[in-house]
Amino acid sequence: MINIAKPIITDEEIDAVVEVLKSGMLAQGQQVEKFQEEFSNYTEAKHGIATSSGTTALHTALLAAGIGPGDEVITTPFTFAATANSILYTGATPVFADIDPKTFNLNPSEIEDKITDKTKSILPVHLYGQPADLAPMVDIAEMNDLKLIEDAAQAHGAEYRGHKIGSIGDLGCFSFYPTKNMTTGEGGMVTTNDDELAEKSGMIRAHGESKRYEHDILGYNYRMTDIAASIGRIQLKHVDEFNDQRIANADFLSEQLADVEGITTPYTAPDVKHVFHQYTIRVADKRDEFKDYLTENGIGTGIHYPIVLYKQPYYVNQGIKGDCPEAELAASQVISIPVHPSLTQEELDTIVDVIKKGSEELLQ
Repeated sequence: MINIAKPIITDEEIDAVVEVLKSGMLAQGQQVEKFQEEFSNYTEAKHGIATSSGTTALHTALLAAGIGPGDEVITTPFTFAATANSILYTGATPVFADIDPKTFNLNPSEIEDKITDKTKSILPVHLYGQPADLAPMVDIAEMNDLKLIEDAAQAHGAEYRGHKIGSIGDLGCFSFYPTKNMTTGEGGMVTTNDDELAEKSGMIRAHGESKRYEHDILGYNYRMTDIAASIGRIQLKHVDEFNDQRIANADFLSEQLADVEGITTPYTAPDVKHVFHQYTIRVADKRDEFKDYLTENGIGTGIHYPIVLYKQPYYVNQGIKGDCPEAELAASQVISIPVHPSLTQEELDTIVDVIKKGSEELLQ
């Protein structure tokens, strides 16, 4: 089986972890401090606040932005549940706007009609590693006094108009889950250029402490460990080469699959650097049968994501609604196939061959 994802962990990461274990300082310490500085420098943001996961990064950022009960946050329904769940954690309500069918990202033209006097933030997701169209969102946020929070969980190293993702909105949120473009095992990061938002984020992730045993606000234990940070520091050194290989793999797949009947290869918007956390094709007909065919022939797949969030059972039970036909269509058509940097040329050739044969057998 050619796996859909494969984390790259070398002796360099193992040695870094062993050094931390031997040091006796396992919780948040110097490694976290250094990782925060190095990651914020990498993303061109002024501050980095390390957290225990991408989800806790989102929750921290929303709270730091002042989102709370009675507020509304406009976001996409075509994403992992953590995006909207984090809004619910604050007591606010997610308001779903439709996606651009080419990029799968939140469509800026769908946002303004969703704004009410309760709206406090716009939360785009840089899905699959492709930056959302941020410039019009920045304008909308400024005109309506809204916070722009980037869900960059899948977009380490991605760029929009020459600027790194995570440095453009008021706050950025990254995940370091093992399948991501770089990993710490579990972990997250909030990035921001705003001193006040950075200070508040740091307090929220550590029980609301302004200094040791002095708790000024309600906070949580969302801290990253030095063990995780030591892995992240090594991964960060290599993330650009990981991304370059992902992009090369994606280019190869797109070239080889361009004329395959029944599938549509990924679109990359102009003026962005797409880092291909996922390589996601569309299959307009017989998607589930085609996915099964790939699996039966040794190609790992994923459907990211099969159910738009407002149709998830919990959201239905809470009375949270949406009307996003492009997102619903995408959810019925997408299949992610392997693009990770560990793929060999032989594996890439096999993926192409299986997809072509599958098209001939099922889609023509």
